[in-house]
Amino acid sequence: MSQKYFTEEHDIFRASFRKYLENEVVPYLDEWEEKREVPRSAWKKVGEQGFLCPGLEEKYGGSEAGFEYSIVMAEEMSRARAMGFAISLHNDIVVPYIDSYGTEAQKDKWLPGCTTGDIVTAIAMTEPGAGSDLQAIRTKAVREGDTYVLNGQKTFISNGICCDLVIVVCKTDLDARPAHKGMSLIVVEDGTPGFVKGQKLKKMGLDFQDTAELIFEDCVVPAENLIGQEGKGFVYLMDKLQQERLMVVIRVQSAAEVMLEQTIKYCKEREAFGRPISRFQHNTFKLVEMATEIQLGKTFLDDLIADHLAGKDIVKKVSMAKWWIAEMANRVAYDCVQLHGGYGFMEEYPICKWYRDIRASTIYAGTTEIMKTVIAKMMGI
Repeated sequence: MSQKYFTEEHDIFRASFRKYLENEVVPYLDEWEEKREVPRSAWKKVGEQGFLCPGLEEKYGGSEAGFEYSIVMAEEMSRARAMGFAISLHNDIVVPYIDSYGTEAQKDKWLPGCTTGDIVTAIAMTEPGAGSDLQAIRTKAVREGDTYVLNGQKTFISNGICCDLVIVVCKTDLDARPAHKGMSLIVVEDGTPGFVKGQKLKKMGLDFQDTAELIFEDCVVPAENLIGQEGKGFVYLMDKLQQERLMVVIRVQSAAEVMLEQTIKYCKEREAFGRPISRFQHNTFKLVEMATEIQLGKTFLDDLIADHLAGKDIVKKVSMAKWWIAEMANRVAYDCVQLHGGYGFMEEYPICKWYRDIRASTIYAGTTEIMKTVIAKMMGI
């Protein structure tokens, strides 16, 4: 990203975090991919170094760091091809719901553990019969005295297996019209009777990001675990989706940049017919085309970050960036594999794994098609 957002302190932080990833994450990626899960010890280590939830207040264990530090971490995680280690999901997507809308008692109970790695978080939106259409969710929570009784099923939940705490999007008013006015957010802790972690799902890529089914069968949760106000869940989700999608775009943009860097290096070293394959005009043009699209994405993203830091509403623009940059990164992955030839299809070359991992970026946090639908509505068409 543009250096205009960063100071010398950010650069020092970047160097420290990059070194941490090189020593404590990158050497274990293959092992984690095979097990399809990041071990709890890795969460504890990253927490010990102060890299979990740095934006929280000091009384909760944070350092009150600005969002720029989250940007740095997202970029570096992506460049290390460690996006499956869902630190950004924990730091910048799930925990902010508690920090923004939780009671002081809830914050005191959960946030300190979120900074140490003792509490790993997840958010459960998607259901087998409801993905992009959140208003169609069927998981319900019925108030019974001082408790809620949850019933329903969630799927494709990142951190689903390792989570200690999951924010569940559910219906607390089944008769509300429009339907979104009956949605609420309720925290369910691991070990709660009736909360069952289902199978660890096998995916095309992002293998070491554990993704799971979650089942709630007469799951009794204290009413005090309600986040914010009953019936306000959809409002809270819409408020936070801007940052969620921006974080995705930051990671995907960085991925496109590193894929191109690796491919240029390969094309300059690999020879065919007596010269580097980068010197063949078709390949040269392809590299230039990718570099141009990546630069366009970077320029657009820089403006979005500036607006987000300034507190502006960028829902329409970030939706544009989410679909276009994610699709662009997938084109880059395709062309980079092609330029690697047969080696691009081999697991030992990073571009092979990048190709798999980047595919999901056009699906999670809102599909390309949903992003276009959001934009169309905001354009009045």
